[in-house]
Amino acid sequence: MNIYFDNAATTPLRTEVISSISEVMQECFGNPSSTHAFGRTAKTHIETARKEIAKQINAAPQEIIFTSGGTESDNMILHCAVKDLGVKRIISSPIEHHAVLHAMEALEQLFGISTAYVKTDDKGVVDLGDLEALLKSSKEKTLVSLMHVNNEIGNVLDLEVVGELCHQYGSYFHTDAVQGIGHFTFDMETLPVDFLSAAAHKFHGPKGIGFSFVRKNSGLQSFIHGGAQERGLRAGTESVHNIVGMNKALKLAYENLEVERQKVLDVKNHFIDQITTVFPEVQFNGLCDDPNKSTYTLVNVALPIPKEKALMLDFHLDLNGIACSKGSACQSGSQSGSHVLNTIRSQKSEDWPSLRFSFSILNSKNEVDRLIQVLKDF
Repeated sequence: MNIYFDNAATTPLRTEVISSISEVMQECFGNPSSTHAFGRTAKTHIETARKEIAKQINAAPQEIIFTSGGTESDNMILHCAVKDLGVKRIISSPIEHHAVLHAMEALEQLFGISTAYVKTDDKGVVDLGDLEALLKSSKEKTLVSLMHVNNEIGNVLDLEVVGELCHQYGSYFHTDAVQGIGHFTFDMETLPVDFLSAAAHKFHGPKGIGFSFVRKNSGLQSFIHGGAQERGLRAGTESVHNIVGMNKALKLAYENLEVERQKVLDVKNHFIDQITTVFPEVQFNGLCDDPNKSTYTLVNVALPIPKEKALMLDFHLDLNGIACSKGSACQSGSQSGSHVLNTIRSQKSEDWPSLRFSFSILNSKNEVDRLIQVLKDF
């Protein structure tokens, strides 16, 4: 029995998405930039997807720019904000995705911008008082980049409160919403967010495709140079089948959101009940055990297992057909461990193994019971 509890890393494709992708790959091979019928058909698929994706988040179609995924979207927004908008300072947090943190480091070296990191508490909660102090402290043109849902610990940021605070001090606000799009509703017409990043493979769509929300009249210019694709912001022949697949996945996610959210939440709650019964000393990293302040899709736990024995835990789970993450998938090859957990973990649990279990509509309570049994037998 193989069990996949690593949906925050990537989700399986829905069968309907696979069908949509296959149909386009078989029947629509034209280059969208070509003016003949084959090209026009491909272009129609792209623009239909753009309109429908925009509708899902109440944005204008011209505000949706297709990219290769979350990392490119994050890099695009940060680089273009510096290059085109005159941003001299970027404020973020120490527990952001490396797509933001490493981009900031590169911009610091390339353009000499200043960077600042807002304080977080031992649960990974952003200190809004410290953010306001940072915004007050300089007259430099500033971009704030803070993620909507933390990919490791599941904390959910109040985008409206943060966005209003940023705009109060004349700063731009970007959010990496890779873990949020498809799982939470967004109204970009009213939300005080200037830029947003999303990736299809987090909501049962294909890998290698995502989008940036770029508010109209923002002033951003080309990020990838070449042709005039994507309103001139991102050159390169569009991946028509992946764009169609992403649109289908997002449409299905929002059509079934309430029912599927409850199903996934039931699985998560069952996990919390069972893990606390078997391991009363278990610690929850971040706010993942608080249903009002975290996503319903993941739990990150520090288990009271001796350090020497913990070295074999990943192997034990894998041997029993259970997939999960130590920290996050992006950190799996790192010797230094998760930068998020290193920032927030208490001294008591710093030697305990931390595992992230992330759920989807394809998971069940029976799978949780199997996982708990495997952990008990370890």
